[in-house]
Amino acid sequence: MNRPAVAPPAPLVVALSLAAIEGLLLVGYAVLELVNTASGRWVMGLTTAAWFLLCGVGLIVCAVALRNGSSWARSPVVLTQLIGFGVAWSFRGGNTTAVSAALVTVGVIVLIGLLHPQSIDYLSDEEA
Repeated sequence: MNRPAVAPPAPLVVALSLAAIEGLLLVGYAVLELVNTASGRWVMGLTTAAWFLLCGVGLIVCAVALRNGSSWARSPVVLTQLIGFGVAWSFRGGNTTAVSAALVTVGVIVLIGLLHPQSIDYLSDEEA
């Protein structure tokens, strides 16, 4: 694992912090799914909870890896934001417009932070 001697740049810290928060929210959603699963749909509830738990823990692992300078973790976080844009599109209009706007805002901030030149330099395997 690549561990740079310097602290990660601010844009990357913002991006990985938001990704970690997204991961925590997904873990929380997994717990809520388990708690609220109806007795007639245990299989669906368990698999849904397992999926969100896996995604949430994966995002948290990626955030920690980004903090430690591992460039491989950038791709899963970017993919998560792109999926979030699709989810945001489905929430546009009506009472869920705020959810859509929040998903887009967080996604754009994370992408900007990950693709910022300082972040790219920090995550680069090349010696400066």
